[in-house]
Amino acid sequence: MKTRKSITKRFRITKNGKILRRAVGQDHFRAKKSGNKKRKGRKWVLVSGPLAKKVKQLIR
Repeated sequence: MKTRKSITKRFRITKNGKILRRAVGQDHFRAKKSGNKKRKGRKWVLVSGPLAKKVKQLIR
């Protein structure tokens, strides 16, 4: 199975095999969000189990 390039750009794999994604809701309407929410949005977020399994299949 070929690697899905769009998936490789959206997700990261850690050394231990965990899948990370960007935080949601950070593209627009940022003026009304608190600074705390904006700072949390810069970090990578861990993907839940069932979705992580699907993403791993599409990346490898």
